Amino acid sequence: MRVFLGLGSNLGDRAYYLAEGILALAGPMVKIVATSRIYETEPWGVMDQPLYWNQVIEVETSLEPLDLLHVCQEIEHRLGRERKVHWGPRTIDIDLLLYDNRASESEELKLPHPYLEERAFVLAPLREIAPKLVLPSGRPIAEVSGEGRVHLLTI
Repeated sequence: MRVFLGLGSNLGDRAYYLAEGILALAGPMVKIVATSRIYETEPWGVMDQPLYWNQVIEVETSLEPLDLLHVCQEIEHRLGRERKVHWGPRTIDIDLLLYDNRASESEELKLPHPYLEERAFVLAPLREIAPKLVLPSGRPIAEVSGEGRVHLLTI
């Protein structure tokens, strides 16, 4: 299955956490297909926190959506993520954005990601690695910008 994951970090060594998150995902069940560059972005929701570094990766996996979600959550836990404040600061966040053409409205997992088309920090790196992608709404990604300022890092 073709899956897009969004990664974000705004605590500690952000480059380290993004790189370690991607390394931890790669394995026999998850093949990394594409990795965007890193974008610095404003926080979403809780504004009084450090700027985020965000990336999007494309993976191929045979894992079911909930199984992949649990893998992502385990990686977040190993890398020190603490879930104290909703939309608060974190060492690493790994979100399932799109999982092939599947939809889910379960309590544990919503697919596609419910805020996908609202967040510039997801759309900019997603547009970079999948410029011809048509979003679940039917809109081409090239036509959707989302909200918030996004700055491409040159690191």
